[in-house]
Amino acid sequence: MKSTLLIREVLPFFLSLAALFAATVLVDLLLHLLHAVWLGRYLGIPGVLMILGSFGHSLRKRRVIQSGDPMLFLRLHENVAWAGALLVLVHAGIHFNAVLAWLAVAAMLVNVTSGLTGKFLLRRAQGWLKQARAGLRERGASDAEIAADLHWDSLTVDMVRQWRRIHLPIALAFAVLALAHIIAVFVFWGWK
Repeated sequence: MKSTLLIREVLPFFLSLAALFAATVLVDLLLHLLHAVWLGRYLGIPGVLMILGSFGHSLRKRRVIQSGDPMLFLRLHENVAWAGALLVLVHAGIHFNAVLAWLAVAAMLVNVTSGLTGKFLLRRAQGWLKQARAGLRERGASDAEIAADLHWDSLTVDMVRQWRRIHLPIALAFAVLALAHIIAVFVFWGWK
């Protein structure tokens, strides 16, 4: 069976999303087993702080932060945002009584998904496609044969390139919804 871009690159992306959801379920289960479900109520705070801290990558990329290795900032962004998203998901739990909070979680999940698209798919997909073209050229394939053989893979890479168009606007939507949720919590909190 031919190893396609879909199997080599897209499948690991979906497995990484599944790992986030599995980790969420495991942490939630652990809290239940330890009779510490109440702790989940407060995990949203460090989760959001971690997500905010992960924006150092964006600041470094835009040269607001002048020093530091950009790749280190990128790795920190990826890992800290993933861990923050995990805490927020555990915080959200399976309680459907707060529409605003669930809109914020939905926006966060879309943003995590788009971020993972950039991390797992775009870089790897472009490299894989370049390598596949070079391999076909080495075997003496014509440009037309290469284009025909890699047609679907090229379309896949073109589709994945669109991830940046939604990553930042969804991050902004998440920030606004999370802020609205935090304000609503303080307004409606039982301050007795």
